[in-house]
Amino acid sequence: MAVLSNLSEEIKNAMREKDSLKLESLRAIKSALILAQTASGAGAGLNEEASIKLLQRLVKQRKESALIYKEQGRNDLAEPEEAQAKIIASFLPEQLSEEEVIKIVSEVISQTGAVGIKDMGKVMGVTSKKLAGKAEGRLIADIVKKKLSS
Repeated sequence: MAVLSNLSEEIKNAMREKDSLKLESLRAIKSALILAQTASGAGAGLNEEASIKLLQRLVKQRKESALIYKEQGRNDLAEPEEAQAKIIASFLPEQLSEEEVIKIVSEVISQTGAVGIKDMGKVMGVTSKKLAGKAEGRLIADIVKKKLSS
């Protein structure tokens, strides 16, 4: 699990630096990781893909919480959530730009021979596997929908 291989060392460093925000973020990752590993049917451990999905879910949760806090005028609560999202996202692989995702989606559409919106599932399946952890699912879906409806 290369994504989380240095997690314990990062936690120790955050403790030494007395960086409570980073420490809280890292402990959230470790907690979610342990819960996923001990869940029934998890087997020996999490593979790379499962740990990337776990991290993406944690980032998404933090971003959604920050958005809700901002809507309610609670910037004091939104800022730590956004900071945690950035810290957790640093463990994810580098995200592709929108242009790179458009290029890959176009390639997949031509490979699969998709012609209309009815082929969205087929294109999404191939593209999601190809871009696992490198782009958000919502971005991929929006681009696929736009390409297939034009």
